[in-house]
Amino acid sequence: MLDESDDIHPLFRGAPSTTEFKKLRKRILRQAREAVDQYGMVERDEAGAPRPGQKWLVCLSGGKDSYTMLAALYELKWRGLLPVELLACNLDQGQPGFPATVLPEFLEDRKVPHRIEYEDTYSIVVDKVPQGRTFCALCSRLRRGNLYRIAREEGCNAVVLGHHRDDILETFFMNLFHGGRLATMPPKLVNEEGDLFVFRPLAHVAEADCEKFARDMGYPIIPCDLCGSQDGLQRQQVKQILDGWEANSPGRRQVMFRALMNARPSHLLDPELFDFAGLVRPNPAED
Repeated sequence: MLDESDDIHPLFRGAPSTTEFKKLRKRILRQAREAVDQYGMVERDEAGAPRPGQKWLVCLSGGKDSYTMLAALYELKWRGLLPVELLACNLDQGQPGFPATVLPEFLEDRKVPHRIEYEDTYSIVVDKVPQGRTFCALCSRLRRGNLYRIAREEGCNAVVLGHHRDDILETFFMNLFHGGRLATMPPKLVNEEGDLFVFRPLAHVAEADCEKFARDMGYPIIPCDLCGSQDGLQRQQVKQILDGWEANSPGRRQVMFRALMNARPSHLLDPELFDFAGLVRPNPAED
């Protein structure tokens, strides 16, 4: 269905009519749909029918990724491929200079159901984090807690985040280099309280595609000046490493991403994942 029509969701008017952009849009939609289906983001009953009453809190930061996610989800819903209710949400965290009117005007102009929440977590982060340390961890925890609260208040069963393929790869290597574990951002998880899903429908989408889509659509991008102002972040260092690998071997990122979908516990070293002690020879030679 995605490739049979050149129509685009009316909420996202102004899209370029070039063949290149149409291919980009269809690729993003196809990959978002694949993630939704592959990881079972839509809850279904035993007969395979979507469970009624599903509602997703679509979290918008004002960055290229969240705009792309919003567009993709709304078009999939418009085409009958995403049978859930969507509520856009922006958490204004009180950062100095944050353009508080940009997202409300954008969403109201396009008649997108939304909730704008103000919660000054910026002051808490600046007060609690020692000088010279990065803000990201505490900022993220405070933001996530507020988003969970909003989701519960709005009757949502899922919080939806705009992390893309490159975010997932970078997190994997950060855990590998600095955390001593093989782990990354999963496309679907349940929060610690057990009452909400967390989804990442852009898990298969490249950052470069998000950037080009948002730029071509002319979305009003809001930069994160809190963590973006700090040099030497581990994520930036990992991104530079991956950029170097990609420059030397184009397509390397996608190969590494496929590896995350092709884990073989028997060929790793974690006895909690594979019973090495209980491994036996099916046809042992006579001693």
